[in-house]
Amino acid sequence: MALLRMLPKNPKFDFLRWRAFTSITSLILVLGSLLLWVLVGLNTGIDFRGGFVLEARTLSGAADVESLRGELRGLNLGDVSLQEFGSAREVLIRVQSQDATAATSLSTNNKQAIALVQATISDRYEIRRTEFVGAVVGSELRQNAIYAVIAALGSIMIYIWFRFEWPFALSAILALAHDVLATVGLFALTGMEFNLATVAALLTIAGYSINDTVVIFDRIRDNLRKYKSWDNIEVINASLNQTLARSLMTSLTTLIALLAIYFFGGAVLGGLAIAMIFGVVVGTYSSIYVASALLSRFDLRPADSDDEIPDA
Repeated sequence: MALLRMLPKNPKFDFLRWRAFTSITSLILVLGSLLLWVLVGLNTGIDFRGGFVLEARTLSGAADVESLRGELRGLNLGDVSLQEFGSAREVLIRVQSQDATAATSLSTNNKQAIALVQATISDRYEIRRTEFVGAVVGSELRQNAIYAVIAALGSIMIYIWFRFEWPFALSAILALAHDVLATVGLFALTGMEFNLATVAALLTIAGYSINDTVVIFDRIRDNLRKYKSWDNIEVINASLNQTLARSLMTSLTTLIALLAIYFFGGAVLGGLAIAMIFGVVVGTYSSIYVASALLSRFDLRPADSDDEIPDA
């Protein structure tokens, strides 16, 4: 509330004054995310790659991750990755799915690989959890995740098109694509694990962003009907100022909840919380400087009315 009290009662910020600069910034962010995605790639979890995960805890002292990594890679099981998990005593071990041979099946080879890892570290570590995802299932999950994101964005675009007009729909969907790609770029840049929870975060980010955008678009549409003598920039700036307090309050309360999840939710929810925190910040930014800035470039044909700015 203190932050909101710092705002003028009737703010008149010129949000679109820097729209050329912010448009270039957003374009660089999207292109950079795409390049990172293509050149660096995502650290996909076992959900998508197939393989098994073991959560281990040392019987005493802190885990020596580097020594353990070299030891497990010497087992010739393929791609092996390790990371601290929750505390210095816990480590998460990921091993790729083993290939089937003429003599043994895929399932048998993976069971043998799990048993080998357990036997290798059982004198120093307690195995607390084991998960396995087949390579075929992982491929299907990856494909379905892509379909889910595309279907969500397409459905949102259709909804905005019917509720408003096609310029609003196009502006909204480009802003959503901006948010999703920026978040994917964050995961490619940091190397954080990209899994099914992350896909859920992307869909949630899209829902959050479009909610903020729809509120702003609704006010823009109302003001277009009232102020025919104004140009698009004046109408959109007035609408953004009228919804500013609402946008800030929604973002801040959401961030408080997400920070609580990040600090107290454990390592399992850490990636999800970071994706959501980043998505809320980028989503708030895109509602103003992507969706609204793009909309200002269309001929929105306002209707007749007076020229007095209403209170928020």
